[in-house]
Amino acid sequence: MGMSNPNLDEVESVNKRQKQRLFEKINQHFAGDLKAKVFALWGLSFKPKTDDMRDAPSRVLLEALIKAGATVQAYDPEAMEEAARIYKDEPGLKLVNSANAALENADALCIVTEWKEFWMPDFDYIKSKLSHPVIFDGRNIYDPVLMREKGLEYYAIGRSLE
Repeated sequence: MGMSNPNLDEVESVNKRQKQRLFEKINQHFAGDLKAKVFALWGLSFKPKTDDMRDAPSRVLLEALIKAGATVQAYDPEAMEEAARIYKDEPGLKLVNSANAALENADALCIVTEWKEFWMPDFDYIKSKLSHPVIFDGRNIYDPVLMREKGLEYYAIGRSLE
């Protein structure tokens, strides 16, 4: 690429840190014990309306969770085939065919891509399914006050710099 652009490098490392943040929050919440935990993951693609998973934050998160001994149950409206292709021999990743299916037997929910269909879910249903009523939201799409009212612990990351 010739000359390296220091600004671009800076943006890259900020992005990388941002992508690690979600995992760090999860790891903190569970006091570093992710073995045998099951995480519902909503959103695999880099952004809505695409199946592109190159550089997608979902990959950083799901790979870190699996490495820590957790199982990931993931759903995305578009990127299922792409995910199956990339992770075809990954026993820690279970691809499911709906957002609700991802919640089955899950300990917690992680939101990584802000697909429209994730914006107004049934929070009571989510709470009833999760063994730990906690949502880690990498896209900041829910209202923290509403989450408290619904009895869900809520970690919002991304968008605004915390």
